[in-house]
Amino acid sequence: MFRRREPVPFAFIAEADKFRSNVTPPPRQRASAGQTAGRWLLGLTVIAGLVGALVVGMPSLSLDQSPATTQHSEASRGH
Repeated sequence: MFRRREPVPFAFIAEADKFRSNVTPPPRQRASAGQTAGRWLLGLTVIAGLVGALVVGMPSLSLDQSPATTQHSEASRGH
């Protein structure tokens, strides 16, 4: 009798070569000029948004805040 080398759940892996197809898939269609431009525009928009968020957030990320430059409200000064 024929004895399998692998356990039963993985036996299909050993026999997978028998079921390979010789049919090639159709070639992929090239993207149109509008689709390519749209992808570039979307990428640039995402990058510009990240750069803008970084530029706007940089003042809050800086560590060189001296006590002389901090602002106090009228209520915290006391009368």
